[in-house]
Amino acid sequence: MLGRMKRNVLPLIALVLLCALAACKSVPPANNSSVGLDSGAAAPKAANPRLASASGFDFYLLNLSWSPEYCHSHPEAAECARRDTFVLHGLWPQNKDGTYPENCGEKQGPDPSQFSDIYPEPGLLQHEWKTHGVCTGLSATDFFTAARAAYQSVKVPPQLANLSSQTSLPPDQIAALFTQANPGLRAENIAISCGHNYLTAVEVCLDKNLYPMACPAVRSCRANTVRIAPPQ
Repeated sequence: MLGRMKRNVLPLIALVLLCALAACKSVPPANNSSVGLDSGAAAPKAANPRLASASGFDFYLLNLSWSPEYCHSHPEAAECARRDTFVLHGLWPQNKDGTYPENCGEKQGPDPSQFSDIYPEPGLLQHEWKTHGVCTGLSATDFFTAARAAYQSVKVPPQLANLSSQTSLPPDQIAALFTQANPGLRAENIAISCGHNYLTAVEVCLDKNLYPMACPAVRSCRANTVRIAPPQ
């Protein structure tokens, strides 16, 4: 890459993000993560002032791309050698009316080696920064640190993480697998993306503090069933 329980702890995403900004040791990526989005208390007011400074849009759309489908037509891509399931495509600024900002000008980009764990292909990293990241008003480091925190906080359901043969599921059942694996997620926070009735991505709507929110004006797959190809 999100039912509230009353617990006197900071939500997981904020903790991961604060840890990353403080140069803590990173946790495993979403593809193998054993943690899900926390169902903890309300967000602290100033968990990360730099993240809160993002402007010019209403919310984020976290796009988790189903790598086997992409690798079917792009076997040479760096991610394909790792036989990943879901990989980070991007953290995209969006507006509630269905519009979204893109290509908002030039701003110094990130050091690709600093984020090679989430973007093994430097070209995609640069594309995501130029097309989406600049539009948030954040620095490259803050933007991709936020993207990493959001991605790593989503647990991939075991039914998909361990997929060994092609299967088919209705889109709402795919979303249900994510809500079961991530107690802080609800169906209204998730959109399923498909192409030619094949799963291409799972998307999660997040507010500017990276907490799940109901998806406004985000189109989800309308196929009755979606085919899910396994890693090759």
